[in-house]
Amino acid sequence: MSETFTSVNDDADAAGAIARTRLNFDLDVDVCVVGAGLAGLTTALCAARQGASVAVLEGRQVGWNASGAMVGTIMPGFDLALPDLIERVGLERARALWALSWDGAEFIRTQAASMPGIGLSEGALEVSNVDAGDALIRRLQMLHEDFDTEVEGWQVERVRSELKTSRYFHGVYYPRAFQLDGRKYVHALARLAHKAGARIFEDTPVVSIDASGVRKRIVTPSARMRASHIVLAGNIHLGAPLQKLSDTLLPVWRYGGVTAPLGEQLAEAIAFKGSVSDTDGIDHFRIVDGDRLMWASPETTWDARPSGFASALQRRIRTVFPQLGRVEITETFGGVTGQTVHGMPQIGQLRKGLWVASGFGRQGMNTSAMAGQLIAQGMFAGDDRWKLFSPFELVWAGGVSGRVAGQVVNLWVRGRAAAAGTLARHRERARAQERIREIRAAEARQRAAQRPGSRLPLRPQPSDLTRRPDAGEGG
Repeated sequence: MSETFTSVNDDADAAGAIARTRLNFDLDVDVCVVGAGLAGLTTALCAARQGASVAVLEGRQVGWNASGAMVGTIMPGFDLALPDLIERVGLERARALWALSWDGAEFIRTQAASMPGIGLSEGALEVSNVDAGDALIRRLQMLHEDFDTEVEGWQVERVRSELKTSRYFHGVYYPRAFQLDGRKYVHALARLAHKAGARIFEDTPVVSIDASGVRKRIVTPSARMRASHIVLAGNIHLGAPLQKLSDTLLPVWRYGGVTAPLGEQLAEAIAFKGSVSDTDGIDHFRIVDGDRLMWASPETTWDARPSGFASALQRRIRTVFPQLGRVEITETFGGVTGQTVHGMPQIGQLRKGLWVASGFGRQGMNTSAMAGQLIAQGMFAGDDRWKLFSPFELVWAGGVSGRVAGQVVNLWVRGRAAAAGTLARHRERARAQERIREIRAAEARQRAAQRPGSRLPLRPQPSDLTRRPDAGEGG
């Protein structure tokens, strides 16, 4: 079993990976981007396309963390639920934010069109672990009527015709959502940024930043930089110079794996070709390479080796799809994201010329692309839509105690979801058994009524059930 920590692979190199070195000379640029993940590379690409001189500083390698370890699903929306988003900012502002999340998704689709071998496929399905028909109807109405989103509601029968398991009930299908090979995408994005003129320096951590003045100063171990704009597009690894920003993020790890080829048995278990995620954030999976299953584990707030989750992934797959048996996990991957307290990404200008694009834990690839676009347009096109995120200020995530609390909450949510799912499946089986008993009883009454000379009624009469045993005809 191989363990993947970065997205560097033979396919990426064959597709034209570029040589990137440490910054070892002083440099003046219009924009300095700190972090070569999805948000940082998108910012660099968009700024370079507008004619700015751009340098990207990455402490390790392009896409080494969460940006290079993902299932690759691109859907609209944020971690904050729509009803809560509306309550926080109002319907009109929520609609505008939702539209921006779609813009981010469409940006990825447009870039992917020029990336060979990216493996783009259409459609994403969000399934429920409980029988929540009424909630499904309300959600569909909100998405369709208030947020102008193309969406379909799937009844239990439709979900289970695509996913041969009793674990899931209703579903919400997004036909315009899609998925791609995220590891290939992040490196292809770096190549696009390089082609547009951005310079990417790996193994170049930031030692200090002086954001005062018109020209900001950045110090690295081997060189100094000056820039009109600095974009903090890192995660929890921004380091000591930016510790206050890192402290606003709760570190959340998620690990995943890819099975060995499963052949025809996978198609018999899973007919759906897009991504599948459940409403409780426990399961997230899709078919890759035709007959292999990519599956992501639940979140944890503590670091571990991805390979240590292989057994847990095997057990979970077997729990949901027992017909697959004990699958072999041939590759594992994982990364850490920064999750904000309020459930929205951190996008905007901290002070003149100092920008932030962070906090994308649970947000999805679309939000990182959206952030890069908004910041580049805010710097050079006078676009102030980034201010839509101003209500979601930087909030301390609680340090170690916050991580403990976060892990407790995650375990409680998973436990509650598991209990609710078990109860829902028990009720479903009970209803099915009751229907079978009713059918058998009806068949028995019909057979009795059809016997020669039988005077039994087809079903008990009300008078038979209410008459006292010792009552005569006259009472």
